[in-house]
Amino acid sequence: MSREKTSRHARPAGGHASPGPEPSHAERARTMVYLGRLGTLSTLSRRHSSWPFGSIMPYGLDGSGQPTFLISSMAMHTQNLLSDERASLLVAEAASAEDPLGAGRVTLMGRAVKIPESDLASLRKAYLARHPRASYWVDFGDFSFFQLQIVDVYFVGGFGVMGWVSADEYRQAEPDPLAESARGIIEHMNEDHVEAMLLLARGLGGVDGKDVRMTAVDRFGFQLRVETSEGVRGVRIPFESESRSAAEVRRVLVKMVRDLRRE
Repeated sequence: MSREKTSRHARPAGGHASPGPEPSHAERARTMVYLGRLGTLSTLSRRHSSWPFGSIMPYGLDGSGQPTFLISSMAMHTQNLLSDERASLLVAEAASAEDPLGAGRVTLMGRAVKIPESDLASLRKAYLARHPRASYWVDFGDFSFFQLQIVDVYFVGGFGVMGWVSADEYRQAEPDPLAESARGIIEHMNEDHVEAMLLLARGLGGVDGKDVRMTAVDRFGFQLRVETSEGVRGVRIPFESESRSAAEVRRVLVKMVRDLRRE
């Protein structure tokens, strides 16, 4: 049974549209970690027993979304891990100055262990594909690959949306098919189609706004941040059909806007 539980202590009321399906916390966590390249690794200090020690950490991924690290034996976090393999990796979306808690973040908890030689080739290749500059020091004698073997995951999808995800749920999930194109879709909509998004927010979300920004998009729909006369409101608009590419998103949005304008 899924352990995913969602707290929505500040979720705004929607409007006319049915909320529709949404990616699970596990899918959102996998997507966020897939898109990221850098996290904060917390280890247990060897110098100060049981105290957390944070380090900025580039990471790679295996096929199930478990992070890999290329780390030097001289680094403090490596020495900590050799003393106690328990660790966590925090991966966060870029936060805006006006809404620093609105960005999503994922904490992966697990045990960071040295990768055996028999498993090294594919993980090394995947890591260097994400961090090509690491090829300059990957073969230095003091560097080794470690992997965080996940035991639990905590997901925060922005203010008011959070929950635990089991390690199995996380590993079995896949990144959203729009992961690579989402940023481009969002930038295009915010730069060129504010009027259309205001229409969608009013007609399908029941929110009448003065300004609007798209803040997230996935294969099932998108999230709008709407400035109204009574303050900022959030509203999720479902797509009429699942959209797994930027071209499909464009076709669906054009149809949704056209249908509203005909009403």
